[in-house]
Amino acid sequence: MPRYFFNTRIGDELIVDPDGEDLRNPDRASEVARQMILEVLKSEGTQPALLEAVIEVTDSDGDIVLEFPFTEALLDMPDPSVTRH
Repeated sequence: MPRYFFNTRIGDELIVDPDGEDLRNPDRASEVARQMILEVLKSEGTQPALLEAVIEVTDSDGDIVLEFPFTEALLDMPDPSVTRH
């Protein structure tokens, strides 16, 4: 299984993921990135710097596989006011 690394870019600062995670494909890496963003926003709130942050998912060669902006994760959130029956 390929290993993906979830590095967080906030402005000029890059927080490197030294361990990474073995995942089956880039689609799964995108799902993991989204969940990571939602957890950070849940614990840290919607600080202006975080709203401009991006998770850069790289492969084991260091090549960027995808970039997931924090704001994109917010746009995909379900509306809690919608009643489900």
